Amino acid sequence: MFSYIVRRLLYAVPILLGVILLTFLLFRVVNTPEQAAIHAKGPKSSVAVRQEWIKEHGRDRPLYVQFATHVKRMVTFDFEPSDQTKRSMGETFREGVGPSLCVTLPGFIAGLIAALSLSLYQVFARNSATDRNLTILCVIMMSVPTVLYIIFGQAVLALGLGWFPVSGFQWGGFGMLRFLILPVSIMVIINLGYDGRMFRAVFLEEIAQDYVRTAHAKGLPVSTVLGRHVLKNGLIALITLTVGQLPKLIMGTLLIESFFGIPGIGNVMVQAIQTADEPVVLATAYLGALLYLAALILTDILYATADPRIRLS
Repeated sequence: MFSYIVRRLLYAVPILLGVILLTFLLFRVVNTPEQAAIHAKGPKSSVAVRQEWIKEHGRDRPLYVQFATHVKRMVTFDFEPSDQTKRSMGETFREGVGPSLCVTLPGFIAGLIAALSLSLYQVFARNSATDRNLTILCVIMMSVPTVLYIIFGQAVLALGLGWFPVSGFQWGGFGMLRFLILPVSIMVIINLGYDGRMFRAVFLEEIAQDYVRTAHAKGLPVSTVLGRHVLKNGLIALITLTVGQLPKLIMGTLLIESFFGIPGIGNVMVQAIQTADEPVVLATAYLGALLYLAALILTDILYATADPRIRLS
C-alpha cells in the first residue's frame, strides 16, 4: 500500500502543476500588469501608485521568473496577502474554515442519513406507488436550481414567516443554531434528490444478488437484510459519494455562504472573484485541487478496505 500511495502522490504532481499553470496564465497573461494594479489599487489610483504596486509584486519581471516564483510560493504555502483586505492567507483560512464546517458538516451528515434512509425505504417498497412517487419527487428535486431553493427559503421562510434570520452568522449558543438551520436544511434538500436516486440504483442492484435471496430463505428480517447485507455491500458507492465531498466540507459552499452572509471559505472565494483579488483566488484554487487529489487517494484506500476483492497495485 505504501508504494501505491507514493505512486499516486507522484501522479498528483503534474496535475497540481497544471492547476498552478492554468490559474497563473488566467491572471498574469490574460490581465496585463496595469489591469492588475487597477484592480488592486482602484481605478482612481495614480500612475505612480500603480507602478509602485507592479514593481512591489514583481509584475515587471519576465513571465518565466514570475511563474517560478509563483510555483515556489504555492509549493511552500507561502501565499501572498490579500490585495483587498491586506490580511495573510493563513489568517483568512483559519477564520473561514470554522463557519464553513458549521454549515457543511451537519449538512453533509444529515443529507447522508436522509439519502440512505430514503433509498433503503424505496428498495423495501420497490415497484409500489410510494416508490414511484418518491422517485418522481427526487427527479423534481434534482431539476430545481440551487438558487431557487435559497430564494424560496429567504423570501418565504425567513422574510415572509419570520422563522429564521435572512442572513448572518454568530458563534455559540442558540443564536448560531438559528442562523444555521435554514442554510443546512437547504444543503440537505439540494443533495437529497441526486443522492437518493444514486443509492436506490445501487441498492436495487444489490438486492437482486444471490446472497440476498439466501438471507431471505434463512428467514432473516427485512431490516436485517437491508441494514446488514445490502447496505454493507453498497459501501463502494457510498465511499465514492462521501469521500469525494470531503474537500467541499473545508472549502465551503459558494452559493449558500454568499447568499446567507456566512463568513466561510466559500464566501471568501466569491468575494475574491468579484473583486479580482488575485492572491485569494490563486490560493483557494490550489488548496481546492490539493484537497480533491487527497480525497481521490483516500477513496482508493477505502475501496480496498471495504471490499477485500480490491487490491491496491
